[in-house]
Amino acid sequence: MGKFKRYFNGTEENSDAKPNKKGKVPIPKELLKKYDRGDGINKKGIKTNIHQKKLEKKEEEADAGETTTQFTQRQIRESVDITAATKSFDLHLTDFGPYRMKYTRNGRHMLLGGKRGHVAAFDWVTKRLHCEINVMESVHDVSWLHIETMFAVAQKDWIYIYDNQGIELHCIKKLHRVTRLEFLPYHFLLASCSDMGYLSWLDVSIGQLVSQYNTKLGRLTMLTQNPWNAVLCVGHAKGVVSMWSPNSRDPLAKMLCHKAPLTALHIDAKGQYMATAASNRELKIWDVRKLEGPLQEYKLITAANNLGFSQKNMLAVGMGNVVEVYRDCCATAAKRPYLRHRFVTSIGNLNFCPYEDVLGVATSKGFTSLLVPGSGEPNFDALEANPFQTKSQRREGEVKALLEKIQPELITLDPTSIAEVDVPTLKDKVEAKQKLLHVKAPKINYEPRNKAKGKGGSVKMAKNKKIVQEQAKKEFIKSTKELAFKVEKKQKKEFGVFDRFISKKS
Repeated sequence: MGKFKRYFNGTEENSDAKPNKKGKVPIPKELLKKYDRGDGINKKGIKTNIHQKKLEKKEEEADAGETTTQFTQRQIRESVDITAATKSFDLHLTDFGPYRMKYTRNGRHMLLGGKRGHVAAFDWVTKRLHCEINVMESVHDVSWLHIETMFAVAQKDWIYIYDNQGIELHCIKKLHRVTRLEFLPYHFLLASCSDMGYLSWLDVSIGQLVSQYNTKLGRLTMLTQNPWNAVLCVGHAKGVVSMWSPNSRDPLAKMLCHKAPLTALHIDAKGQYMATAASNRELKIWDVRKLEGPLQEYKLITAANNLGFSQKNMLAVGMGNVVEVYRDCCATAAKRPYLRHRFVTSIGNLNFCPYEDVLGVATSKGFTSLLVPGSGEPNFDALEANPFQTKSQRREGEVKALLEKIQPELITLDPTSIAEVDVPTLKDKVEAKQKLLHVKAPKINYEPRNKAKGKGGSVKMAKNKKIVQEQAKKEFIKSTKELAFKVEKKQKKEFGVFDRFISKKS
C-alpha cells in the first residue's frame, strides 16, 4: 500500500488508500508551488492610504502589472480544459453575409441567417448540422420558436416558419417587410417590427394575429423584450425608448435616454437593467423597473451598434469590428473592459449563450464563438431549460408549456399588479355617480294612430308627441335618482365592531 497526500479544505492529511479509490485526485506539491501566487501584500508596512489602494488594486488584477483585457482568445483556449477549448471556434462563410444569430433558451442549439439567403441550424456543442438551406431572397432576422425543431425567418416580404430539416411549414403574409423578431416563450407570441413602423404579435400555438399597431414612429430596426414582464422595448431615432404591450395602441411608457439617435439597446435576463447606446458614443445603464436613471454613463471610442447582457450581468458591446466585454458595469462604474477582441470584418449581432461561458458573434463573413469566463449561469433548472434534454423530455415540456401558457391580456408594465385586489377609489365612485345622473333619456318614437279624415290635425299630433316624450323623460329621471340612491347606500362605510356604541340618529 502506497501513501499519498490528500488535500481537503486547505489541509494536508496522510492516509493509506488504493490508487483507484473514489475522491479528490492528489495535487503534486511541485505544481502547487509553481502556480502559487504567494501570500499577497502585507499592508502593515505601508503608511499612506493612497499607496495602500494602489497596491490593493494591483492585487485584484490577474497578475502583477497585467490586466484581463490583454489576454487573447488563443491564450484563454490554451489555459482551459479540452472540453471548454472546443467551444471556441470560427465559421468562415464569406459569400452570404452579414449574418445574424440566435441561441435557444437552453443554450444548446444555434441559428444563423445570412443577408443573402443562407440559413443554417445546428447543435453548436456537438457541431451536428440540423439543416442548411438557401431561401433565394434576403434574410433580415431569425428566431427560434418554443422548441428547437421550429424557427422563424424574416425574409424579403414575409415571415416563413421552417422545421429543423429545412422544410417550410408556414408563410405568414400578414407580417410584411419585417426587420426584427423576438419570441415570448411563456406567451407563445412571435413579436416583430417592420419597415412600415408596425408592431405585431402572432400567437404561434393557434396561428392567429393577436395585435398589430402602427407606432407612427417611422422605420423600426431596434427591438428587444423585457423578460420580466414580456413588454417590447423599441428604440427610435429621437433618442426615445418606447415600451409596448399587445393590449394598448399607445406605448405603456416612454423614456428619453439620449439626445442623439439610438443605435442599440438590450435588457438583462432578470429585467433589472437596460443598456442603451447612441450615435454620440454614449452608453448608459438604466433601472428599467423604476424607469429611472441613468445609473451609469460611459463614453466609448466609437458608437456601439450591438449590446448584449449575459446571465451574470456582463455586458458585451459591439463597436464596428471590435467587441468589448464589461464586468460589474451596472451597479458600479467599470474603469476598463474585462475582455476585448478584434475581428477582420464588421459585427452583425452578438448574444451570450445561456448556461455557458460563451459569447456568439455573427460577422459579415461568418460566425465566431468567444470564451468569456464567468459570463454564464453555472446552475440550470432542468424543468425550465435543460441543455441535455431528450426527445421525450422535449415533448413533455412542450405539452406542459402549452397548458401553462399565459394569455396576452396579462402583459403589463407591472406584472405584480395582477395579483392585487381591484378596489375602486373615491374618485372612481364620484365619477360613476355623475355618469349615472347625467345619462341622457332614451328617445321616444311616437307614431300617432291613423284617424278618420278631419278628426285630427298636425298641430294636435305634435302636442300629443311632446306630452308623451315629457312623461317618458320624467319617469326616466325618477328611476335614475332611485338607482343612484341605492348605489350611494351600498357604497357607505360598513359598520365596525364598536359602531354599536354610537347613538342612532332619529
